[in-house]
Amino acid sequence: MLQNQNLGAQHGVALITALLVVTLATITAVSMTTRQQLDIRRTANVLNGEQAYLYALGAESWVKRILLRDAKHNRIDSFKDVWAMPLPPLPIPGGTVEGQIEDLQGRFNLNNLVEKGQASVEDMRFFERLLRILELPPQLAQVVVDWIDNDLEAQMPDGAEDNTYLTKTPAYRTSNTLFSSPSEIRLLAGFDNDSYQKLLPYISTLPTRTPINVNTAPLPVLMALAQGLSETDASILIADREKKPFESTENFIVHNALAGLKIEAKNLSVVSAYFLLTAQVQIERARAQLSSVLYREANKIKIIMRSQGM
Repeated sequence: MLQNQNLGAQHGVALITALLVVTLATITAVSMTTRQQLDIRRTANVLNGEQAYLYALGAESWVKRILLRDAKHNRIDSFKDVWAMPLPPLPIPGGTVEGQIEDLQGRFNLNNLVEKGQASVEDMRFFERLLRILELPPQLAQVVVDWIDNDLEAQMPDGAEDNTYLTKTPAYRTSNTLFSSPSEIRLLAGFDNDSYQKLLPYISTLPTRTPINVNTAPLPVLMALAQGLSETDASILIADREKKPFESTENFIVHNALAGLKIEAKNLSVVSAYFLLTAQVQIERARAQLSSVLYREANKIKIIMRSQGM
């Protein structure tokens, strides 16, 4: 009788041991399978991301051809040109690609504020007007000039040179060179994210002095062209250029909406050389965004800056 009990106990232990082994094996198998699936998905995401970026570069090459073709057939740049039409989402294997081109010379180039290392008074006045229109403090123009001019003497009375930034944590100095990106302005005294976001659609940081294209400039930039140019008159200019773009700066200056206002033709243009491409690509779960600043010369396009986002 005792022998039968011991035999039954042994059978019970063996059964429990077998169940534990099966359970551990099942857990291990599930873990291995799950990890393998994650690895496969991770690899697929990496491959799809690389593929999406290559498609974005393809969109960039396509845009180059559009801009060169436009230069051959048009004497001016305006919103009626082919390049100005956004590219709607187009199907590609596994996803879509879309994009748009913006004329950066419709914006105010912050690097115009300094000429030969010193402040450009005329451009400062323009920028001050733009700041007022956007309901930002006009004295910020002095802060921007101090950031890129080549001296250490602060603009009076509201400038900011090294002494202002060396007290911050971490401490840093003024750039004393041209802006390389609009985002750099967030480092400047008096600017926060709200003021940066408000200003961003109307500024650029191009490497050479650039006039403003009156055919593509948005309303606040047009209003800043001259002291006293009202929103109503600027809106009339926009409405008229939508019907027929201005063929020359002279044609623009003699417009009735500008009667009695002083505007320097040398600061204006109807032709542009700098453009911004923003392309978005989605393949499966992977997304890629490419932003490229393009410079159009007579017969070629140069990439001035390229940044990638996800």
